[in-house]
Amino acid sequence: MGESAIAPIDPDLPLRQAALSRARELQIAFQDIVPLAVLREGFRHEGRRISFGSFMKGIHRAKEQTGPGALTLLTAVNGPYDDFDDVEGGAVVYRYRVGDVDQPDNRHLRAALELQAPLIYFRGIGDSQYAVIAPVFVVDDDPNAGLVRLETGLPFEDAQGHGIVSSPAARREQYAMVARRLDQVKFRRDVLRVYRGRCAVCSLKERELVEAAHIIGWREPGGVAAVVNGLALCAIHHRAYDRNLMGIDPAGGVHIGERLLNEIDGPMLKTGLQGFHGASILQPRAPEHRPDPERLAVRFAQFEAAA
Repeated sequence: MGESAIAPIDPDLPLRQAALSRARELQIAFQDIVPLAVLREGFRHEGRRISFGSFMKGIHRAKEQTGPGALTLLTAVNGPYDDFDDVEGGAVVYRYRVGDVDQPDNRHLRAALELQAPLIYFRGIGDSQYAVIAPVFVVDDDPNAGLVRLETGLPFEDAQGHGIVSSPAARREQYAMVARRLDQVKFRRDVLRVYRGRCAVCSLKERELVEAAHIIGWREPGGVAAVVNGLALCAIHHRAYDRNLMGIDPAGGVHIGERLLNEIDGPMLKTGLQGFHGASILQPRAPEHRPDPERLAVRFAQFEAAA
């Protein structure tokens, strides 16, 4: 189907809007990593609970739909399908269900292309955890190879909700943003896992307050989204580290900036920052997960220069 083709009206657009709205709520509430148990609760539309899918297969069309197009797509961790990102092309290559190309699931996938319907894509990133990417659109279909291409888009750009009318350049940029966000989701998950959810400075273990900090910023050379470039820090130590009010040397020693050391304030400053000057950070058990000393050295030099 060409970019200029007029798609038929999707009778399920209000239902899709409800599903997308709930998906965005969950993205925000769970910082992009949504537990399977929450996704299984589905969403509500016109007083009914509607399923996001069984999460046992990849292509889902809800029984409440009246139109033919799929509603959600799934890629499971270590699943049987080799779906993959075409980073250069700005799309996800998504496989048909194995078997007859005309079986119902594959027809629902192709119908989503014909309708130019917005879909929700659940990308498995860990045990019972999914990144929610929405909306995505089927933009190309290759039945001989048994695959389609998915692009991210901007929902409801015209009266019929055909967000695919956004330009290819806009969709590529949107995909790049989603890919970066997904990298950061994986980075946060991996960093918090190897630090066992504890702040490397103060040992605080409170999920809502412990964050994944980059040693070298992700926009800078060497700022990879990998655990060796990360530290688990509570909110106050993350903010202090990002603003060079606290530094960590290549050996893992904590340094509080001289201005803060000489300041007299309440107990939070004394116990929360000054009290950790000269301490050593907690480090992951596995040596291959510990912060890279060379990256720590680069960042510590920035701290010293700022001081």
